[in-house]
Formats: sequence, structure tokens, C-alpha cells
Amino acid sequence: MRLPSLLLALLIVAQPVFSDTVTKPIKQASSAKEEASAPPKEEPKSVKDAPVKESKAEAAARKKEAQAADELALKIAERLAAIRKDKEEVAKPVVRPPIRPYVAPSKKVSGVDDKSKKTAKHWSYEGEEGPLAWGKLNPANIKCDLGERQSPIDIRDGIKVELDTLNFDYKPSQFQVIDTGHTIQVNLSAGNYLNVSGKNFELNQLHFHRPSEERINGKGFEMVAHLVHKDRDAKLAVVAVLLELGDAHPVIQSIWNNLPLEKNELVKALKNIDLTQLLPKRHDYYTYMGSLTTPPCSEGVLWMVMKEPVQISADQAAIFARLYPHNARPIQKTSGRIIKESL
Repeated sequence: MRLPSLLLALLIVAQPVFSDTVTKPIKQASSAKEEASAPPKEEPKSVKDAPVKESKAEAAARKKEAQAADELALKIAERLAAIRKDKEEVAKPVVRPPIRPYVAPSKKVSGVDDKSKKTAKHWSYEGEEGPLAWGKLNPANIKCDLGERQSPIDIRDGIKVELDTLNFDYKPSQFQVIDTGHTIQVNLSAGNYLNVSGKNFELNQLHFHRPSEERINGKGFEMVAHLVHKDRDAKLAVVAVLLELGDAHPVIQSIWNNLPLEKNELVKALKNIDLTQLLPKRHDYYTYMGSLTTPPCSEGVLWMVMKEPVQISADQAAIFARLYPHNARPIQKTSGRIIKESL
């Protein structure tokens, strides 16, 4: 019969899978194989023995048995192959993302721009953050270093011509005083205008510098007031009123009366102020194109420096000096700019 031989072969193949459980059956099968391969013992033939002819029924049964053995062997082989595959396959490790501690999102402070907080640095009038470093403190201040039409300048050799009249249309107005950390600034309510060369500029604010940033033929003054105007196109026009020691000035006193106690504190004055009184009697002036005198030192500013100074008292000057003893940018190069002055 074929069944024992087929089972023997399949069990030999499966030996690595079932090393512990099929050892004994394999040995038994080997004994059976040895017995099968050994030459049959010759038994004494009897005279009566004669070859027996296989019947059809027996042949059919033997054929059916062989087919069954083949089918069984095929199923066993498929099962063994599946077992071997499952055993040899290595399970892939499960990769889990690392557990990170929870970090609460930072709260953004209203009114603070992150980008400007990173790039902008405080500027000053002295030390490492003084005028020579302004252009390096913030990329927006590049004109402070590389600008060619910067302010202030020493006004010399002006071309004397008939300049356009400065038409001031100032009126008593409400105002607020703030200590910006760089100067004392006065913010004006709307409605104050300057008309020059057919252009209308509205007065936004005025502030002070000590000593005067401008010089006239090399001469400086105790202080200067800068009156900053702006037109519809955001172009700036600054009127500089030079202040020298003399009699007390009522407009300056009104401003000092409303000085804030803290920096960046805004004090709203109870009485109005008329800046017409701060202007000199004669409106002769020098004019040139320059820049802001503080960072970012933007250029394209129309400057009008009044030729006649206005007096303030020593006490009034001393009050400002206690807050800002020096807040003036050094003189910048004229770089061939045209300077005009009234006849």
C-alpha cells in the first residue's frame, strides 16, 4: 500500500515544525521502512501454493485507496506549509508616537506685535543704543545709517529768495500731554492747519528737544519745538521754533502744568491751548528737504526752521532739563542739498 510511504515522506518534511511531537512517530516509520526494504524472508513453498489472481473488485478498492491516500497527503502538505509560514514570519513591532507633555498655549498680549517685539530694540540718545547705533537696532531704521538727506543740519549759506508765505490757521484747541520716554509730546485736536505752496498740512503734534537739534551758522539754542504737520498723502512738514532763554512763555507753562507723573501716561488738559502764540512775530524761515530726527529717520520731510527765536525762562528750561538733559540727534551731513531762506 502507498499510504505508509507517503505519510512517512510528509512527516520527514514536517520534522522541523514538530521536532518534539513527531520524533517517535518518525522513528516508528523508519522501522517500518527498514522492514519494508529488507528482502522478504523466504518461506518454504508448498506444493499446494499457487499465484492468486487479483479480482476486479480488489483492484478497484486498491485504486480507490491510493486516491484517498494522495488526497490526504496533499491536504497534509498544504497544512504543513501554512504552519511553517506562520512560524517563520516575524511579527512587526508596533511603533507608537512618543508621549509629549502637554504645554498650554501662550497667551498673546493685546496690542503687542510678535514680529516687532523680536526685531525692534529700544533706542536712546547715548550709549550702545545711541544715534550711531540706530540703524543697527532695527531693519526699519536703515535710513539712519544710509540715508543721504538726513536731519538735523547746520544751516549755512542759504539761498536768499522770496519764499512762499507760511499761512498758519491755528485756533484754541484741546490738547493732551504725554512723556514718550524720549521727549515731552503734545497731541492736538483736529482743526489746526498750515498752508504753504498751495498745500494744506494739518498739525498733529509738537514735541521738544534739548539742546536745539538745528544750528544756524554753527550756533545752537537752548531748546527747539518741532510742530509736526501731515497732508492727505501722509507727507510731513515740520516747523521748527527755536527757543532761547529770556522771559517765561505762557504756552510752555500751560504744557508744563499738565506734565504726566509717569512715562507713557496721557494727561488731558482742562484748558485749551492756542499755538499761534508759540510762533515768532515774523514768519521768515529757512527751508530744505530732510528727514525725521528720530528712528526710523524717514526721509522726504519738508523742513521750515523759523529764523527768529522765541523766549522761554530759565526755570521753564530747567523743568525740561530735569526730564531730558540731552535728547538731540547730532548734526548730519548736508550732502549738497539746497537750503533756501527768506529775504
